[in-house]
Amino acid sequence: MKGPIPLPTKHLKVVTMKTPCGDGTGHGNATWDRWEMRVHKRIVDVSADERTLRQIMRVQVPDGVQISIELKD
Repeated sequence: MKGPIPLPTKHLKVVTMKTPCGDGTGHGNATWDRWEMRVHKRIVDVSADERTLRQIMRVQVPDGVQISIELKD
């Protein structure tokens, strides 16, 4: 087993105006919302038999965590 190996964090940024009319607030200064989502990825390399892989696939993961399993020969 190797890992967890951290991969670079992705920073996804979105900047939007708070008001739909485009005027903003104050004296011509637009008011902006800044949103950021960070994606953290890890790799775990496991050499195991079929029984062990079935047990790994049964592990409960919390909401918001996505898992991708790739089998290699």
